Amino acid sequence: MSGQYTYRMGFQTMDFRDLGTLMAKATPERSGDHLAGVGAASAEERVLAQMCLADLPLKTFLTDALIPYETDEVTRLIMDSHDAAAFAPVSHLTVGDFRNWLLSDNASPEVLARLRPGLTPEMVAAVSKLMRNQDLILVAQKCQITTAFRNTVGLPGRLSTRLQPNHPTDDMAGIAASILDGLLYGNGDAVIGINPATDNVAQTKRLLTMVDEVIQRYDIPTQSCVLTHVTNTLEAIEQGAPVDLVFQSIGGTEATNQSFGFSLATLKEAQEAALSLKRGSVGQNVMYFETGQGSALSANAHHGLDQQTCEARAYAVARHFDPLLVNTVVGFIGPEYLYDGKQITRAGLEDHFCGKLLGLPMGCDICYTNHAEADQNDMDILLTLLGVAGCTFIMGIPGSDDIMLNYQTTSFHDALYARRVLNLKPAPEFEQWLHAMQIFEDSDRVSLNNDIPAAFRHSLSGPRRRAQLKVPDRRSQPLARSAPVHPSPHRPWQGGRQPPHSGAS
Repeated sequence: MSGQYTYRMGFQTMDFRDLGTLMAKATPERSGDHLAGVGAASAEERVLAQMCLADLPLKTFLTDALIPYETDEVTRLIMDSHDAAAFAPVSHLTVGDFRNWLLSDNASPEVLARLRPGLTPEMVAAVSKLMRNQDLILVAQKCQITTAFRNTVGLPGRLSTRLQPNHPTDDMAGIAASILDGLLYGNGDAVIGINPATDNVAQTKRLLTMVDEVIQRYDIPTQSCVLTHVTNTLEAIEQGAPVDLVFQSIGGTEATNQSFGFSLATLKEAQEAALSLKRGSVGQNVMYFETGQGSALSANAHHGLDQQTCEARAYAVARHFDPLLVNTVVGFIGPEYLYDGKQITRAGLEDHFCGKLLGLPMGCDICYTNHAEADQNDMDILLTLLGVAGCTFIMGIPGSDDIMLNYQTTSFHDALYARRVLNLKPAPEFEQWLHAMQIFEDSDRVSLNNDIPAAFRHSLSGPRRRAQLKVPDRRSQPLARSAPVHPSPHRPWQGGRQPPHSGAS
């Protein structure tokens, strides 16, 4: 990074030793930046830093790298892939001017789509630090990103869900019961994605095979994913497993990704392997990435940058591989990084804004740990705001309580709520399937069939299966169950939902 940045107001002068320091001091307050020792010491220092940042020319980020080009492959990716022609229409603007332009009618969805290749993560992180929550929502809502595999994700007026049927022992009957439960609430159009309790290639293959059999048996227009390490997925592909999507938790620095056990070359190899299978029917977006503020700090790989800027840099990695899905796991790592509901809400809106502006199909795991100063009411607020902002997908977990990963997130009921109050529908192919299977009675009102659809009645026949696959009364909305306190967030974290005994999220 280059030299010092200075801001003068009246008789007061504030010096920031480099661009990374300026960005960190301008960031809205969060506990992770204080933990790292980079956050503003006072509200006065934060405001002065924001004013200094507002006057900074956007093109500064093309000449003043936050992490040296020579030592970080993420920086090299950002710089080498920058499209100068796409950047030209806004190249004369300061960060503050860029904020005003984004909020104007000139920044239409079509214009923003053309601009994406010309924006760097640092530019969008910088402008987000100057924006109110409503600003983040308004601009994100204008960014339209569509991807496809067996269905089409991200169309306007749509909200998809990841059906997350985790089980603490990877019990197949338990996973199957959660899948059935979720499908009967209209969940699962983004992906049926399992975090494995036992993270190895053999178990990955077993889980993939089971979910693929469910998808094929009921002809469900969706995709499956086992959220194991990318190298496990590569090996599973080599062994003939039915892999739809390749998953990996990613970070915004080379050192973070090294701590996760992969490089950009590894992701490229995995993408090519998945593409070679040609399992998509309406598209071939084969990658799924999870991120989260605090992962670089947790891995001691943040290079003195604030956690939100590191998070935005992770989106450059994601964008390079043309993913079907990306989501920030916003509150999973704990209060040491995002202290309370206010900080979690702000971080979720920032992440969604930055990802959408860079051209990503951005979703969010709207979540918190039990030792955070947050509750399900905070998640309701963030869920509603993200729905208004055009979030691509959210999580669907039985009762909001992931009993394997021990954190609180959004439930099957929450997806119904968001779709109903905001007039949002599932992916179109999945919506048609829900009607054909008699799960939805009326998609305009997102009303469910009160009877068990005929296609699933056999799964519930017999006393043993009824015990294993019991479907609750979907007209009631139970309160989320309590979960044990989440393990210490000070362990190295891979940017996704990772149990302490597992090698991947």
